[in-house]
Formats: sequence, C-alpha cells, structure tokens
Amino acid sequence: MRKWIIAAFVIATFAGCQSTPTTTAPIDEKPPVATTPPPPSGATTSGATTPGISGTPSGSTATGANPLKDPNNILSKRSAYFDYDQFVVKDEYRPIIDAHAKYLRANPSARAIIQGNTDERGTREYNIALGQKRADAVKKLMMLLGASESQIETVSFGKEKPRREAHDETSWAENRRGDIVYAGE
Repeated sequence: MRKWIIAAFVIATFAGCQSTPTTTAPIDEKPPVATTPPPPSGATTSGATTPGISGTPSGSTATGANPLKDPNNILSKRSAYFDYDQFVVKDEYRPIIDAHAKYLRANPSARAIIQGNTDERGTREYNIALGQKRADAVKKLMMLLGASESQIETVSFGKEKPRREAHDETSWAENRRGDIVYAGE
C-alpha cells in the first residue's frame, strides 16, 4: 500500500510540473503603452537611394569592397521591423528590401535566407507561425521588386532568437523583425 501512495505522490508531482501558459496580454490586444516607442536602434534609413549597388556579377562597388559588409551601404542594413502582432512590411523598410532585391537580381548566384522573429509574447506555436508570415512578407516584397524565388529561402525562429532579452516594449520592438542573411556569411 505504501508503494502505491509513493507512486501516486510522484505522479502528482510530475503532473504539477507540467508547463502552463504564462499570463500575457491576449494576442488580439495591444499591450498597454503610454507612447509609441522610438524606432529600434539601427533601424533608421537615410533615404531611398541605394548607393554602392552595382550591376556587376560580383556585386562589388567600384572600389572592390563587398557592399554587403560596407557600413555606409544600405545593404549593410538587414532587418525590417514589424508592429505588434503584424506581418505587413512598413514603408520605412521598403528601401532596404528594395536594395537587397536589386542586389539579388544583379547577382543571380547569391542566396538569401529571411529569418522571421517575434517578441516573447504569445505561445510558441503562434510565434512560429507569425515569424513565418513575417519572413514570407519580406520574401514576397523582394520577389515583387525583381529577386528570383529560387534565391530566397524563409525560416521562422518565432521568439527563440531575441535580439534583446529584456521584457519591455523597446526590447519587444527590437525582436519583432525579419532579418536578411546571405549564404556563406
């Protein structure tokens, strides 16, 4: 009889350890924020021009530098940020996506992976789906701007790869993004 009581206790203990959803704001609601957060760091654009993009097969500029690694080139910007629970590409990130589409069009052998990311709010499954929608939205826009579908792959990391670990609106805004990563980098 004592063994049955111990076994029941162990089972009850493990059942009590089961994961339960955290209490977060429902996905349909916006989190209570007094003001709109400033744009994430590094997310500003300095115009719609695409300096340094070359139509040469190597994609290099006249100086021979790799435009993807040149911090003064728009191609060094690799993220498009999204609003809470949204997967529509904002107009302010279209010049960045346009520049990358032009780069892919000029460099047919180049391959890019679009990584969709979310903030920590919501379930794992929901965030994986939302991250995929964000990655697909960036891919679709790049294809509309001339990139080939065969050059672009998408993946969702959901909330698994945050850029900032804090639990505040500024950090969440930084984590809601689509990142463009080139093969071989």
